[in-house]
Amino acid sequence: MRLHNSLSRRVEDVVPVDGRTVKIYSCGPTVYRHIHIGNFRSFMLGDLIRRAAKFEGLDARLVMNITDVGHMTDEVTDSGRDKMELAESDEGLSAAQIAEKYTEAFLADGDLLNIGRADVYPRATEHIPQMISIIQTLIGNGHAYEVDGAVYYDVRSFPDYGKLSGNTLEALRAGHRQEVEVDPNKRNPEDFALWKKAGPGRALKWDSPWGPGFPGWHIECSAMSMEHLGKRFDVHTGGNDNKFPHHEDEIAQSEGAVGHAVVSIWVHGGFLQMGGQKMAKSAQNIRRVSDLAEHGLDPLAYRLLCFGTRYRNEIDFSWDALEAANHRLGTLRRRMAQWRPEQGAIDAPELTMVEEELDQRFRRTVAEDLDMPQAMVVVNELLGADLDPFRRYVLLKRWDEVLGLDLERTALEGFEIPPEVHELMRRRDEARLAKDYPTSDAIRDQLTSMGYEVMDSPEGTTVRPRT
Repeated sequence: MRLHNSLSRRVEDVVPVDGRTVKIYSCGPTVYRHIHIGNFRSFMLGDLIRRAAKFEGLDARLVMNITDVGHMTDEVTDSGRDKMELAESDEGLSAAQIAEKYTEAFLADGDLLNIGRADVYPRATEHIPQMISIIQTLIGNGHAYEVDGAVYYDVRSFPDYGKLSGNTLEALRAGHRQEVEVDPNKRNPEDFALWKKAGPGRALKWDSPWGPGFPGWHIECSAMSMEHLGKRFDVHTGGNDNKFPHHEDEIAQSEGAVGHAVVSIWVHGGFLQMGGQKMAKSAQNIRRVSDLAEHGLDPLAYRLLCFGTRYRNEIDFSWDALEAANHRLGTLRRRMAQWRPEQGAIDAPELTMVEEELDQRFRRTVAEDLDMPQAMVVVNELLGADLDPFRRYVLLKRWDEVLGLDLERTALEGFEIPPEVHELMRRRDEARLAKDYPTSDAIRDQLTSMGYEVMDSPEGTTVRPRT
């Protein structure tokens, strides 16, 4: 498996640091409002890498953070307000309630897009001690300094600063000469905050060696990624807008603290645009996953639409393009329904020479930097190939482990669920509602052992027989 490394500007082999498991960290949402489909294109990336790794027979572990403090409206000059506190003012809920509301909405929308749940969703507010520890290390080795309750990273202490984004210190200094809200206590205008002093009336604050305050946005990911994946891991993903300042600062922090490279490969996804503009609240062109269903479209049609463009490139969203993807998705599912045997379990047969050639080409396109447009070309060739229908079904079912398009949906409609399975589903939904995740996971494992594929939907647990 190979991925384009934004740091080296080359496509490189993915070689697990521990020789066994591909460890992936994906920058997750700031949970102060609903997440739009443009964001979800980036969030799909980490799961797609995990799917591709497993398809190649590798183990994979995905960690995605939940930012519930510290992401400011202005990340360049250290002014502005915390986005969580803005949401508090707008909605009249506590920061904890805001975070819970939009985290649940994020997970539910991700389920609709068949984005597999991360193995861990660490929250920033649960990792304050780890952040403070890293900051103390950075102060101790001369990379950071404290001024009046705030702590800043001295970017001049890190000679490689700018190696990811290409933003040189000279260019940053020129830019800061145009700014008017730079903290005069900084040694250098381009230094960034690791810890911020809590102002009057601020609710989101914690005690620290430097007084009451709260973490900067960038230190959060350094702390959470290394806490859950170790001081060396394989892949770090995010959108192109994360390169600077977020990932640039994360590299400086993490490497400054441990003394070596932490991430092997940095992977960044392109923006989703609408009418030539990046999808953003400020542009008033936000579309949510729920909007797709209101238009009578399967949310997975959006997933298929994304496969038409390489993940590193920008994609322009339009309803016409999504309608076409929705029609294509329906066609694929109907073909699968036509190919499936009427009775009996489906055992994977040995591949013929033609099938083996198609399978290897599909695998190569996925493994070569997630070339999903070419993967869909191979899918189209399979549809037109002169092969036994049953064998086409088996092959496309196998490929759907990566595609995640639920291509068997129509073929499996109408099966009967036994009463004892209904009861397990009910108990699992109760456990999830009570946030009793160990019980929920145990019931999922029980259903799986009974021969069912378990899926989460806005209506609750759903199952279908594994074939």
